Amino acid sequence: MEYDFSDAEYRKMYRHTTSHVLAQAVKRLYPEAKLAIGPAIDDGFYYDIDIDKPFVPEDLEALEAEMRKICKEKIRLERFELPRAEAIAFMEERGEPYKVELINDLPEDAVISFYKQGDFTDLCAGPHLDSTGRIKGNAIKLTTVNGAYWRGDSSRKMLQRIYGTCFPTKAELDAYLARIEEAKKRDHRKLGRELGLFAFRDEAPGFPFYLPKGMVLKNTLIDYWRQVHKKWDYLEISTPQIMKRTLWETSGHWDHYKDNMYTTVIDEEDFAIKPMNCPGSILVYDLEPHSYRDLPLRYGELGLVHRHELSGALHGMFRVRCFTQDDAHILLAKDQIKDEVIRIAQLFDEVYTLFGLPYTIELSTMPEDHIGSVEDWDIATAALADAITSIGKTYEINPGDGAFYGPKLDFHIEDSLGRTWQCGTIQLDYQLPGRFDLEYVGADGEKHCPVMIHRVVFGSIERFIGVITEHFAGAFPTWLSPVQVKILPITDRTMDYAKQVSAKLEALGVRTEVDTRNEKLGFKIREAQMEKVPYKLVVGDKEAAEGTVAVRTRDADKGSMSLDAFIEKLQEEIATKSKTSLF
Repeated sequence: MEYDFSDAEYRKMYRHTTSHVLAQAVKRLYPEAKLAIGPAIDDGFYYDIDIDKPFVPEDLEALEAEMRKICKEKIRLERFELPRAEAIAFMEERGEPYKVELINDLPEDAVISFYKQGDFTDLCAGPHLDSTGRIKGNAIKLTTVNGAYWRGDSSRKMLQRIYGTCFPTKAELDAYLARIEEAKKRDHRKLGRELGLFAFRDEAPGFPFYLPKGMVLKNTLIDYWRQVHKKWDYLEISTPQIMKRTLWETSGHWDHYKDNMYTTVIDEEDFAIKPMNCPGSILVYDLEPHSYRDLPLRYGELGLVHRHELSGALHGMFRVRCFTQDDAHILLAKDQIKDEVIRIAQLFDEVYTLFGLPYTIELSTMPEDHIGSVEDWDIATAALADAITSIGKTYEINPGDGAFYGPKLDFHIEDSLGRTWQCGTIQLDYQLPGRFDLEYVGADGEKHCPVMIHRVVFGSIERFIGVITEHFAGAFPTWLSPVQVKILPITDRTMDYAKQVSAKLEALGVRTEVDTRNEKLGFKIREAQMEKVPYKLVVGDKEAAEGTVAVRTRDADKGSMSLDAFIEKLQEEIATKSKTSLF
């Protein structure tokens, strides 16, 4: 075997084995503990433990020390199998009721395997490393303890879930922990409040409140979205928030998505608040007849949608119950699919490049809960794959994760900390146009059913704001910053000049603030730095007399220059949407 931690399968095996080392350490220090499950996960592992005492940080330190001992002991892992009855008796003897339940739930023909490492044996399908000595004990870190219901069922007992991570070297562990600390500083929920962007309240769980500066950020993103979509020939529409149940039955959402929908009754009829924009676009298309000459017909919509997410799944702007989806729905002929998907991918590339977000592409195939024939799904999936490969892009397969109506391409962007976020998606839909009897007249004079492409580039305005807040650590590029220039008068004598500078900038469309407080200059500069304003203009008697400004960027003091020279360079930076300062 190649012991290469960069290989995903080896990394999973390494971390899964480390979870068994954690379980062995728990049983050594707390023999009364009952073990549940302990898988490898992204960036680490966890193990669910049933024990009466709550684990505290000192307990995690003791467990880490015991794990290091187990690694030094270089204990071999030995796999063996038992028939069902013997396997149950084996776990009952060891007082492990959760393992017994797992065995009972396995299919009758399942292979029931165990892994033994010295004085510890665990029910597990594997695979594992051959020895605990493969694991670097000084590169293990137990990070947190959370509550977790057994098997995710809130009616079952709450267990303690110990999370940890591990790497093949301490240097890699230290680098990872440093990234985690940096991520905490960049947490968009924290920065959202500190920078006056957005907030959440207990009175409306999962529903964000945009603050004044957050509205500037949101509207600037929307302005950019409109510019891009006009350039790429989209027609903007807006469709109703609430529509009849019969519409959602026809679309399939009532059967496949009802648990995530908010419903109401109007005039004794069932209605639903839209969780998606696509049926509205279909109704717009159906308002008038179309011919092949109209296609592709591209509808763009910044639609406010509502989805009933479980409270435990809510997470700042990343997972909310109400969001603006930057949607587009494209009606087209089958022979136009490849060219249109290429076109969309080029639009995505333009947008993500602007924000400095590299990306990877994932092709999600037919799920079990789907509508339409397997033949249509195969054709649609092949069309997406062909379009992406034809422009030199690669993709990974995500089997069974397509939308219920068609396969999709998901675009996973990578932020400045190397984390990935699924934002953009291109979904190919052979089903909905047929369910709504949509038509166009082809070149042959006959009626044909169009295909629909569903696609978003930001994913949602809210999610994208969360991503870029953390990506830029709140220090947005100047074109995107809610406040682009803050003017800091040194004394009250230069207040009038400061306001004159502000007025001139505002007249040119630059977003400015004047710090009129009676505070020391150093304090004002530090405050503006904390607010992550791109440019601070210090103005005193000398600047007022000479018509100049003393320029400070986020990183450096650039000295004095004429106001006109500052404006010229600033306008260039904003117009080009530069990611970095031009000063």
